[in-house]
Amino acid sequence: MNSSQHSQIQPRSFGTHDGTFHADEVTACALLELFDLIDHDKIKRTRSAKELSTCEYICDVGGIYDPESKRFDHHQVEYKGMLSSAGMILEFLRNQRYITQKAFDFLNNSLVRGVDAHDNGRDPQIVGFCTFSQIISNFTPIHYDVEPAVQDAAFFEAEQFTLGHLRRLMQRFQYNQSCRDAVAQAMADFRDCLIFEKALPWMDSFFELEGDRHPARFVIMPSGKCWKLRGIPPNVDDKMKVRQLLPKEWAGMLEQELREISGIAGALFCHKGRFISVWQSKQDALDALQIVLRYGYKK
Repeated sequence: MNSSQHSQIQPRSFGTHDGTFHADEVTACALLELFDLIDHDKIKRTRSAKELSTCEYICDVGGIYDPESKRFDHHQVEYKGMLSSAGMILEFLRNQRYITQKAFDFLNNSLVRGVDAHDNGRDPQIVGFCTFSQIISNFTPIHYDVEPAVQDAAFFEAEQFTLGHLRRLMQRFQYNQSCRDAVAQAMADFRDCLIFEKALPWMDSFFELEGDRHPARFVIMPSGKCWKLRGIPPNVDDKMKVRQLLPKEWAGMLEQELREISGIAGALFCHKGRFISVWQSKQDALDALQIVLRYGYKK
């Protein structure tokens, strides 16, 4: 890009193709807006090379992948990677240190990797399973011959939906990270059961802190006005399993039935899958834990 071309560029602007849109350029646009690199009123949808040349960022059009000049297209023969414009922008954000590696991994695993796969024909297409890309495609107008203004309106609706989804993901990620010290402290303080005085997200931080090597089998924490005793998964890949099941006699039991069989007056509920139970008080949950620890690894 020569200096005269560079002088024509409008700062904080974004260009992508017009017509039918897909999740990758919608997500790329929303990522840049989320991290305050573009202005919403400077988003352009066009295939005009002259108009696109005035944009600071160009995604999914133009035939160039060059992060240094902020051009992110993946359709040309020269590009051999497996990213779509969404993945390209996410890598750009990480490489330019707008986000940390940990935030990159979170966003990639939570959303972007699936968008890339769908746009590059690697989506598994499981019947009955709706992907984020399919949700975004449902924002496109039903009729194929609509006016450009209708397509543009649909794009902006999809982009704002995606922006809201990304914003909520990042808020959840940041909150999870803020609880990391509390999880680390519990891992240091307790052996068989992690005990928390308030409800918080613990599982991701637990495994990030090498929880697969920690001996804890259970977690106790508040659940609304009650307290829960929950099993811990064996590792990060088997989150639907637990290291030790609750007693088989408790499976599916409610209130009076569970009180009678457990001997604990504050018993409320035990899931039939035997991975979680709910009790009226912290002491009730602690009493249940002692029973479970004595119960051992019986199936």
